[in-house]
Amino acid sequence: MLSPFLQCCRNILFFPLTSRGRGCCARADCFTFWDLVLCSHIKRFKPSNEDIISAVRNQMLTLYKLLMEKVVTPENNECQRKKTSVYFSCGFYKVTLSNPVEKVAYLIIFHILFVLFVWTYWKSIFTLPVQPGKKYHMSYADKERYENEERPEVQRQILAEMARKLPVYTRTGNGGIRFCDRCQLIKPDRCHHCSVCAICVLKMDHHCPWVNNCIGFSNYKFFLLFLAYSLLYCLYIAATVFKYFIKYWTGELTNGRSKFHVLFLLFVAIMFFVSLMFLFGYHCWLVSRNRSTLEAFSAPVFQNGPDKNGFNLGFVKNLQQVFGEEKKLWLLPVASSQGDGHFFPMRALCEAQNPLLANEEQWEDDGIDEEPHDSGEASSLAIERET
Repeated sequence: MLSPFLQCCRNILFFPLTSRGRGCCARADCFTFWDLVLCSHIKRFKPSNEDIISAVRNQMLTLYKLLMEKVVTPENNECQRKKTSVYFSCGFYKVTLSNPVEKVAYLIIFHILFVLFVWTYWKSIFTLPVQPGKKYHMSYADKERYENEERPEVQRQILAEMARKLPVYTRTGNGGIRFCDRCQLIKPDRCHHCSVCAICVLKMDHHCPWVNNCIGFSNYKFFLLFLAYSLLYCLYIAATVFKYFIKYWTGELTNGRSKFHVLFLLFVAIMFFVSLMFLFGYHCWLVSRNRSTLEAFSAPVFQNGPDKNGFNLGFVKNLQQVFGEEKKLWLLPVASSQGDGHFFPMRALCEAQNPLLANEEQWEDDGIDEEPHDSGEASSLAIERET
């Protein structure tokens, strides 16, 4: 027979998930949350959003049940006669609070964090990554010319003609046009091809297996809020459980079995809190510098060479670019980011070479006649192929 501690470990970490008859789930009657995480790294199995939601939902409900039973008054008469009571139900512990004000405070604060946590996680998963617009794709005539042409210099010329009509300023490492050979398009600034989603994503940050989605321009704000509310959620659980952890170990509460459940709940909350703290802190640093995760590892290349601070406009403007100008919407998972993800203003040092800062609206679907760079540079442009 398993000890109470091991039973609690099994209940929380290996909460069974119902099989839906797909992928690796079809090989067993049920699978666990950690099975799903492992399978998500296997190329031949990509869990659907429904599988991810089901796994995390069951994990959240387990922790929700553990914490909420602290404020639920049990119907057991013997427990009601005690000021603070502890007993087991389906492998979980219950600690009854006698102070009504404390109960209401627990419920209100917890459910506010819980709703915001679930809301931001939902938005991170189901907000689809945005792809470049039609004007960045090759026209039928250009595509036919490009594919039928065997001379590399003529192919470079075709891409250079297309790039002159678009507000693109970043280049490849050797100064070439950033062209995606798979999607057949000129990639806008800060756009990258995701090999998992098999599409080009505007302002791509990274592909996150925990939300089974590509984090980019459309959902980066939601992802940041998800990390923030997850951090507060774990911190709140750890703070409310810590009092009972002290009471058990000081002998104020004598039930020896339930202390393992309290210990494990505290351990899980602190473990995730520490992990999320480093991840959230790293992304806060990225936002303050106006960089994506990809740009932090490889600085964007401009006409004058690579510049890791090429999009850094200052702390306040960097925040506004992600969260928007309306501060009342900053903490809510609603779309408020500036722009449409196709072009971004650059720092003041590049203003002379960047007509985009002067007037964003000049870039229409039909393009403009003025070249953003010298004609001599166009002849040396190379092609960036995604492999």
